[in-house]
This record gives sequence, structure tokens and C-alpha cells, in this order.
Amino acid sequence: MKIDSEKTKNTEISMNKLSINEALTQMSIGSLTSEKMLKQALIRIDQNSDRHAFITVDREGALKQATHCDSLRTKSEYIGPLHGIIIAIKDNIHVAGLPNTAGTPAFSNFIPSEDSPVIGRLKKAGAIIIGKTNMHELAYGITSDNKAFGSVGNAILGNYIAGGSSGGTATAVALGMAVAGLGTDTGGSVRIPASLNGLVGFRPSVGRYPSEGLTSISHTRDTVGPIVSCVRDAQLLDTVLSGEPDKTEEISLRGLRLGVPREYFYDNIEPIIAQKTELLLAQLQDAGVELVYTDLENIGELNAQVGFPIVLCETKKLLSAYLKLNLPTETLDSLLEKIADPNVKGIMQMAINGNITKQVYDDVIERIRPDMQQLYSTYFTTNKVDAIIFPTTLLSARPIKGSEETVELNGIQTPTFPTYIHNTDPASNVGIPGLSIPLSSTAEGLPFGVEINGPINSDRRLLAIGLQIENIIQKAMRRSIETKGE
Repeated sequence: MKIDSEKTKNTEISMNKLSINEALTQMSIGSLTSEKMLKQALIRIDQNSDRHAFITVDREGALKQATHCDSLRTKSEYIGPLHGIIIAIKDNIHVAGLPNTAGTPAFSNFIPSEDSPVIGRLKKAGAIIIGKTNMHELAYGITSDNKAFGSVGNAILGNYIAGGSSGGTATAVALGMAVAGLGTDTGGSVRIPASLNGLVGFRPSVGRYPSEGLTSISHTRDTVGPIVSCVRDAQLLDTVLSGEPDKTEEISLRGLRLGVPREYFYDNIEPIIAQKTELLLAQLQDAGVELVYTDLENIGELNAQVGFPIVLCETKKLLSAYLKLNLPTETLDSLLEKIADPNVKGIMQMAINGNITKQVYDDVIERIRPDMQQLYSTYFTTNKVDAIIFPTTLLSARPIKGSEETVELNGIQTPTFPTYIHNTDPASNVGIPGLSIPLSSTAEGLPFGVEINGPINSDRRLLAIGLQIENIIQKAMRRSIETKGE
């Protein structure tokens, strides 16, 4: 089904960063329908096809569901809190009846017969799945430069990276191809693309959301996470995905204590990001926040020992079991042979060959990772801080071309993958929640964000803190616009 943009011009709504709550409000007063919202999203998909945000678009299925939601609404009947909301899903999360490629050719024809539990919860809440979004192949990368299904383009500048591995979801939400989306986060793959596209990205505590029905590469580190336009939307999706009652906590900034770990998290930052982060810290202090300038001792050294060994060792077991269950005609060797990206193929070769021994893996899981978790736990309790705050990434988006292996940061070419995950990776390794909030943009308009991390299972409180920080940022932006207009 191709939507005629000329015929719908007169009824066009602004889909760019339309929040869930705004959409629900408009639908409740009759100024918007699910069908109208869907048709505008499909127009945005067609208009921005060069961004390669989607691998599969379920035009007919989504329209049928939108019509059903509108019909129920006319009778004042509602499926749930996401009734009629358009959501995009990363293509490594199973949606029944839609291909689940995980961004790699070997899985192109795999169509799950059952929804993953997180999709089941979205549907039970009334969400409409518009399609499956593009990603870095097998989630093994940080740019979403997919060699099989096309490079995902940044929402602001299409020839710049969207971030990965959930880049397709972020670009789709930022350009109004969906109201909200789901990604997965292993080392930053929800927070980084959210940051680089001006969105909110939430990585929950590991285990908070169901993990079944995913093409997973690490059971220790992987989690589903929402990519949305505002923190309130993240709160709503967290309620749906966690299955917990809505316990929105009211937070006052006055007296709140935020840790500022200068060492490691504030090293070698792009100047504009450093400048805007310092300005935010000053604004938070003015609002009554107590900033605690204390470092996480040896965090870089510990983090370097944890992440890679865990993923490489767990990937082989997870993908072996996944193939046996879902694609029994494929083997690890045949999967490897069909991988389109040479860099991904090289990493997968290491995983399949067992470059990380069981002894090394066991040492990481039983000793080093617990030491790292204890470091964070002690930091939060000893310093009596509610969260820590730092730039989500050291740098903004860079051009797709030439960023396969290195990117420029402060005049020096640095390895792409470790440079982008530098600040997001530690939270992934210890399993604590992380929230990236849009902060500002470069002179070219390329967005970047600020991240907060909280103690394990402090997800609702962290989101409440994030809402207040988002308010501070938005108030400052409004004042700046008003000042320029005078």
C-alpha cells in the first residue's frame, strides 16, 4: 500500500517527535485518529527511504490494526494505555508474522510464529507495530552502517551515522516514521543512537524486561530499551514493558545529589559537548542540585577487562541455540559465511573460534564483574548520590563514509567502536539503568545527549530524576530562543 502524500496534504499532522502523550491527547479530543497517524508515518517512511531506517514495513497489517483501534475508540473502548500508538521495532526482536533478519543475510527468510514477550506486552497495551527497523549487522557495531540492508542515515544529516546498533529505530522515531520505538542495548545501542538523533534512550536494569524472543548476543549484557521523544514516554513504556504498576515518583531537584565522575567520563570530549555539559551542571546547581565531584576509581581498567570477553564467549552459545531452535538448516559456519560486513565477520570469527577461554570468562563473571558492580554500589552509598551524570558520548555523529574503523575526535583519528561506547559501556557491564536525555546540538545541528546512571533496580527513580533534568534543559532552550527573538 503506497500512501498518496498529495491527497493527505490537508490533513497532515506534525509527526516529528510527536510524543505518545501528545498523540493520546489528540486522539482523545478527536483531532487525530490512529489511521491518520499511521498514514502520515508511512508518508514519512516513503519520503525518507534513503535513510534505510526500516528493513520491513507492515503497511497492510498496521492499517488494519489502526482501523480497529479507531473503531473501538468511537465506542469509548480501549485496548490499553498505548491504544493506537505507532511503534517501530528493531529487527532482532521477534514480531509474529514479520521477518526477523537481525540485519544479516542468513536470517532474511526467518519469520517468527510468536511474539517476543515485550511485543506481547506492547500489543496488549494497544500498540500498533509499523515494522522492523534496520540495525548494525547482528548488533555487532555502533554505527548502523549495514552492508546488507543499507546504511542507516542520521535524522539530521543523512550521510552521517545514526549510531548503533539500534540506529534504524532512532532515525525512524526522530523523523516521524513512528511515535516511539524499541531497540536493544548491549554496550550503548539504545542510548547512543538516541543521543545522536536528539531523542531519549532508556536502558533498564538487566532483567527488568523479558529477554526471550530476541536474537541475542549476550545474556549478561543485552536488554530491550525504548527510544522515544521525551522522558514521560520512557516512563509510560517502562510501565508497559516491566509489567509493574505505574509508580511515577515525584522528584525535587533541591537537595538531589548527583555524582560527577570527572576522570574517565569527561576525558577528551568534543568541545561543544564539554561546554554544554558544564552549562547544564551549573544550571542544575542553581536549581538546588548538590554536585559531588568524585571519581569511580579504576573504572576504565575494570571496564576494559569485562565487556568484550563476556560478549564474545556468550555469543557463540546463544547463536548456536538460536539457530537450533529457529533456523535448524543454518550452522554457525554458514551464518559466518553469509555475514555481509567484514568487520562483523571478523568479530564473529573470534567468537566462533572460542578466542576467549572458559577460564578467562569465568574469572570475569565470578571476580572482575562483581568487583566492578561493588565499585558502583559503594560509589552510590558512600557518596550518598542518587545518580551519576556525564555526556552520553564523547562526540557527535560523524560521516558514514570513512567511519567504518576510525573517527576524528579533537583532531585525532580514534577507533570508532570504543570511542562511541566509552561512556555507555560501564553501565552495561554492571547491569544498572541508564537514561540518555537530549542536551543540545553542534553548529551543524547534530544532536548529543547527557546520561544519568542509577543504582541497580532504581529505574523508576532514575526516570523521575531524568524528567526533572529534561525540564531544566528545555527551560534553558526556551529562554535562549526568547532571548534571540528579542
